[in-house]
Amino acid sequence: MALASDPPKRDARKRADMSDAFLVGALAMAALVLVIYYAAWPSLPPAWHAPGSPVLQSLAIIGSCLLLMPLAFAVAKRGGRAASPPRWFAAHVLASIVGVVLVAIHTAGRMGRPPFLMLVALAFLALSGALARLWLSRQMAATLGTKRSPFRGVDPDVQARLRGLIQRKIELLKALDPSAREATFSVTLAHILRSPRRALAYLRLAREESQLLGARQSVGSLQAWWRPLHIAIGYLFLAGLLTHVVVVTFFAGYVADGRQIYWWHLATW
Repeated sequence: MALASDPPKRDARKRADMSDAFLVGALAMAALVLVIYYAAWPSLPPAWHAPGSPVLQSLAIIGSCLLLMPLAFAVAKRGGRAASPPRWFAAHVLASIVGVVLVAIHTAGRMGRPPFLMLVALAFLALSGALARLWLSRQMAATLGTKRSPFRGVDPDVQARLRGLIQRKIELLKALDPSAREATFSVTLAHILRSPRRALAYLRLAREESQLLGARQSVGSLQAWWRPLHIAIGYLFLAGLLTHVVVVTFFAGYVADGRQIYWWHLATW
């Protein structure tokens, strides 16, 4: 039997999470690093004034790899491989912050070129993510503890349509994942890879059910749409990043436009 003086045992089920204070501190540190860098930038050696120089291109490569962590988090979460989502989330946040700093340094103050739009997208992603964690998360918690309109009385016609939708989901689930329960089931990457037609059909039914319930209409616009917008901008950034890498690597001649090609590349098309 444990004595009163014994130290409390650590709860093995306790989730490792990132505190709001730590997140604010990390964002403040990133902002401070960039302010110091751009203040000192005019007096730095020439290599720090050319985005394609070995030092700045190296920082860009490292930063780009770090910025792929959110995609890895999404794949792991959707694939059911995220054994500790809070740890994945913390890695996603920290890798993104460091990646933004490195990519911002890589720009070397070149604000008038198309790749700068990628930095704007990164700034939006960082700000929207911080907003969601520091402010919207409290609104979401309050929403979960409130009896919202989707859980109140529903029109009989809507009830009948909902019953039909749920029955169709149950029938589809028997083929998609026989061991799962409709009430708690969520489509994962494994389901999409194994049976894309059934998985996409189930997602369509789930979306239709959500629309019938009016889930998004029951909360404010910011709370309802920040996540889809955050993800959409994230995928746009990923597309821009891949395009930028392909162009500077294989179409260096096009990028140089008659100037010297001084960065690492594989072709000068």
